[in-house]
Amino acid sequence: MKSSFGFALIELLIVVTIILIIAAIAVPCLTNSKIAANEASAVASVRAIDAAEMSYQLAYGGYARALANLGGPEPCKQSAATACLLDETLARGNKSGYNFVATGDDPADGANTSCLVGAVPAVFDRSGRRRFCSTEKHVIRVDANAQGSTVPPDGQQCAAFNALQ
Repeated sequence: MKSSFGFALIELLIVVTIILIIAAIAVPCLTNSKIAANEASAVASVRAIDAAEMSYQLAYGGYARALANLGGPEPCKQSAATACLLDETLARGNKSGYNFVATGDDPADGANTSCLVGAVPAVFDRSGRRRFCSTEKHVIRVDANAQGSTVPPDGQQCAAFNALQ
């Protein structure tokens, strides 16, 4: 009787098939976990931008014209153009698969009296699904985004969103 060493081709094919089946089950779960993490990061970022807008309003008498005005390059020197309230990554407008905007509007005596903060997934259903926003009322709102939009909400759309629970 002759002894054999190694694996037969059919055994290797069975192992590869099992690995592919496990991967097919695991990948969607990992994608959903990544989306949930990105959405949690987006909510935290909207909160940070909202807090920066409040600080900017107290310091300069109105809300920032744009998101970039809330940050600034290192070493940052505080001014109305670069308030140094946010890290440079977030002030550029994208982080963790989400795009962010912050705009001031309704100028009165040269100062913006309202603001809008918005967050949308960079790639719908890959980096995120839901849209988030906040206004000068500082209530974070959420939209299920059934239409798959990657466009930031305007003030009227934001007002129609549900408050985040």
